[in-house]
Formats: sequence, C-alpha cells, structure tokens
Amino acid sequence: MAATRGSSRRVFELFVSRIPWTLTTKELKDYFAQFGTVRKCMLPFDKETGFHKGLCWVGFSSEEGLHNALQKDSHILEGVKLQIRQQKPRSFRSQYADEGVADMS
Repeated sequence: MAATRGSSRRVFELFVSRIPWTLTTKELKDYFAQFGTVRKCMLPFDKETGFHKGLCWVGFSSEEGLHNALQKDSHILEGVKLQIRQQKPRSFRSQYADEGVADMS
C-alpha cells in the first residue's frame, strides 16, 4: 500500500533549455500538455533583470507523458528549437526556492 501512495506522487521531469525570453510559464505548460498531464512547470527568473533564465523543468504526472515529449524530434516555439532531456531524479525546488521561480503546480 505504501508503494502505491509513493508512486502516485511521483513526477516525471523534463529539463528544457534554450527557451526564448518571450515565453511564459503558462505557454510552456500549455505546449507540453499535448504530451500528457503537466503537474508542474518551474521557470526560474533572475532577480536583477526580471527575465527568466531560459531554462525550466516540466513535471508530468505519468511516465507516458514524459516519453511522449522525449520522442518528438524537435520542439520549436517562437522559431527557436528547445533542447530537452530527461531530468535525473533530485529535488530542484530547494535549489531555486529563493530565486524567483514561477511554479504552476
């Protein structure tokens, strides 16, 4: 029973870089929702400039959503090819907790 509880909370994460500065957290979440249910989308912002850092983490609620996103050859938003890769399991929330992260959980 404990394994079931833990697996239902598991988030399958994707690391995304080379994000155009004009994209918002909502636009990224909406884009990746075509591959599966997006549980979170974290886009860190620079405190000094107010612009995001050009990278984010997208968390899917299922492994299927993650694999669907990874199987697509290229992800192009606003004419820019995003770089994506599977995020290794770790807690990034604490790393960016004080850096102005937009979290759409």
